[in-house]
Amino acid sequence: MQRSAIADTICRTIELGVTITDAALDGEDRTHLFCEVLAPKSSCPRCERAGRLRDHVDREVADLPIVGHPTRLHLRVPRYACENGACGQGIFRADISAIVAPRAAVTRRTIAWILRRMILDKMSVSAVAASVGLGWNTVNALALQAARTVASAPGRLDGVRVLGVDEHKWKHVRGNGDSSFVTVLVDLTPIVDGTGSARLLDMVGGRSKAALKDWLDARDDSFRDRIRVVTMDGFTGYRTATAEALDKARAVMDPFHVVHLAAEKLTVCRQRVQHDTCGHRGRTGDPLYGIRRPLLTRIALLTDKQKARLRSGLEAHEEHVAVSVTYAIYQELINAYGQENKRDGKIAMYKLLKRIHTGVPSGLAELAQLGRSLWARRAEILAYFDTGASNGPVEAINGRLEHLRGIALGFRNLNHYILRSLIHSGGLAQHLDAL
Repeated sequence: MQRSAIADTICRTIELGVTITDAALDGEDRTHLFCEVLAPKSSCPRCERAGRLRDHVDREVADLPIVGHPTRLHLRVPRYACENGACGQGIFRADISAIVAPRAAVTRRTIAWILRRMILDKMSVSAVAASVGLGWNTVNALALQAARTVASAPGRLDGVRVLGVDEHKWKHVRGNGDSSFVTVLVDLTPIVDGTGSARLLDMVGGRSKAALKDWLDARDDSFRDRIRVVTMDGFTGYRTATAEALDKARAVMDPFHVVHLAAEKLTVCRQRVQHDTCGHRGRTGDPLYGIRRPLLTRIALLTDKQKARLRSGLEAHEEHVAVSVTYAIYQELINAYGQENKRDGKIAMYKLLKRIHTGVPSGLAELAQLGRSLWARRAEILAYFDTGASNGPVEAINGRLEHLRGIALGFRNLNHYILRSLIHSGGLAQHLDAL
């Protein structure tokens, strides 16, 4: 059959440097395209002299699906004989490495297509495997290898100025300790600049100072010099690692974790006063137990009925004054973060932290402990008002990874989980040209 420009255009084989000479269907719903290599390279790989055509061999590889059906390319690859007696090469094939890698079962463009479908279209491995007519394990291995290549592409870490760090539990199994946690690193620069969404940069096994510091030390000097802000939770290991590895960066303690710490102290205070006044843990009908949820809610979000119930519960016993005072500080903390003007919020936060640092009356042990903890981290807390960076987008990515683990029914291999997470949330689409 003569070359058909229409078939080459429709099947896009011309992009590969081959032309279709014949086609057939098999009983497994696959399309077989028989192709000749256009302008094959006949020079010897050793001496680079032109060889003499000897014969052809057929190489079958998987290619992009055509109208929803798996495709197989049968490449008629020329073999040559080197006639240079001093070379010693003997027989060699025409170089088709631009089409398919040595010993690979799929074309290079198919590997890129597989990763694109998983990243852009969120297709499962099973769906992609069915499209190309390959096994699940084969497609999974190809996707993970491609993800490694793209994730390590030059320039992927360029432009990162705001880094988010948080812990993430990837394996919910008892007794694993830190081995069931990873340190998540997220690029928050697009969020701060208002140019896009956050992207997962990498994940490191464990949650410790060493986990973060080793990752930072493995990056080049230009990357570390670009980082200006690092957002994190209250874990001191991350703060210490940042101070040692990124001396030019400003640490920011995330508002969510600051408020959450205050909420924990308020809850402990409520539970202590509950036991002191009633002699038992909270039960239905107990005043403090009945307001446990409204107590942690921002006042502006409460209904009139909830406000009345909250007021009644706090005033039900004179010893509830400890809860009332701690509750008032908790609401002031939230209001400081809620100020429209960041400068006003920073001033309000500083005054609040200074007020509860010392001089807290006796009987407010939880509030005193909160004051000491927040004062020790005041620089990172106040830095939020100057930078506007928070770990909110990091928590959002953590939620997406939780969903990924759920639909996968869990992961057992950490490296596999990290690579699958990068495919899911790593923003690799912008670097697919690295394949």
